[in-house]
Amino acid sequence: MNILMQEIKNSISNLEESGDKIKARFLFPPDFTGFKGHFPGRPVLPGVCKIQAVIAMLEIWHQKNICIKEISMAKFFAPVFDNQEIVVTTSKMTGFHETSGGIKIKASVTSNGKKISDLQLLLRA
Repeated sequence: MNILMQEIKNSISNLEESGDKIKARFLFPPDFTGFKGHFPGRPVLPGVCKIQAVIAMLEIWHQKNICIKEISMAKFFAPVFDNQEIVVTTSKMTGFHETSGGIKIKASVTSNGKKISDLQLLLRA
């Protein structure tokens, strides 16, 4: 597993089920690999790390490797800084009923009740 994904998985807390959704909290420390060079003096969590956070929580929940086939939509509304807790919520992908196109999911990222990102991903389990 690459270092970035391992650090993202290490940043997860409170992975839980809520109806047909799962959600998890993430807290990225100042020395998180994703902050390096993005941006010096005022580190901001890259959008790709928010997408990888969705993948990380799904992999832990389902105990399967998951790959991104397509990022159908990614909207980023606010930056995330070090030591700022975010909550990622997405569907559970019940049953992994994969079509030839893959598994479509929607995910949202919030912080203190404020919308940070909306994502739509096409995945392969």
